[in-house]
Amino acid sequence: MHDMEPDLSVRVGPLRLKNPVLAASGTFGYGQEYQPLFDPSLLGGIVVKGLSLHPRAGNPPPRIVETPCGMLNAIGLANIGVERFLREKLPRLRGLDTAVVANIYGHSVEDYGEVAGALRGVEGIDALEVNISCPNVRQGGMAFCTDPAASARVTETVLARSDKPVIVKLSPNVTDIREPAAAVERAGAHALSLINTLTGMVVDVETRRPVLANVKGGLSGPAIRPVAVRMVHEVVEAVGIPVIGVGGIATGRDALEFLITGARAVEVGTAGFADPRATVRILEDLRGFCRSRGIERLETVIGTLRTDG
Repeated sequence: MHDMEPDLSVRVGPLRLKNPVLAASGTFGYGQEYQPLFDPSLLGGIVVKGLSLHPRAGNPPPRIVETPCGMLNAIGLANIGVERFLREKLPRLRGLDTAVVANIYGHSVEDYGEVAGALRGVEGIDALEVNISCPNVRQGGMAFCTDPAASARVTETVLARSDKPVIVKLSPNVTDIREPAAAVERAGAHALSLINTLTGMVVDVETRRPVLANVKGGLSGPAIRPVAVRMVHEVVEAVGIPVIGVGGIATGRDALEFLITGARAVEVGTAGFADPRATVRILEDLRGFCRSRGIERLETVIGTLRTDG
């Protein structure tokens, strides 16, 4: 064991993070919910609950169900809307010594532009994460992420209305994730985060009805990690912009899989429901890994995957 204090800081495009561990959108509220448990300033960043132009109640319950090695959710992107976020939540986030990333979504290209415009010039927000897994109401409900051209249009619109770095969050529910990745890179995205949840369904065999009121939901947790690592690997090889790895991270070793594969940071989500201090524990795991191996800078581990047999 080495006594030196490793440098855990990383760069993700224009963003400089004190460490690579971020709390994933939809799992950490607006940051203040976890403050009684630990100081969120310990983290590299917080990605806040997804924001829409107007408040949204989300789907009716039941909207969460536990599954083997994970959970299925159909929350429906419930949130307080961008105006209340700016008025009620952002002032407390500004007091934290960590990067604050606003996750935004819409159901039309114009919606994305409006939300991005509402956050333009706002102090205390370091970047935008754009969720393109939403249904495009102008195109019959097909999700933006399934159409590379639509993904690019959303990216271009957000960039035109924003003064912040733009991270586009990719969905795994596509034939080849490299296609939307390349499309949003060409459109000018500063970085990518992946993966979002996999679409799934659970049936109650006694009632013979779906457990979720919405029928289908998003699968997250350790069950999806191998899929996420594989997709990060594919995207890292296909694009030149930074990638943030997301999906089933519950330990420092899980995070290291993504970093070694080439992700420059990670987001931790579902693990926080089982252990509210999961993000801090994973951060300590990474620090311990570096100390035990004499690694002075964690960045030297990033992208060191060996596939030469």
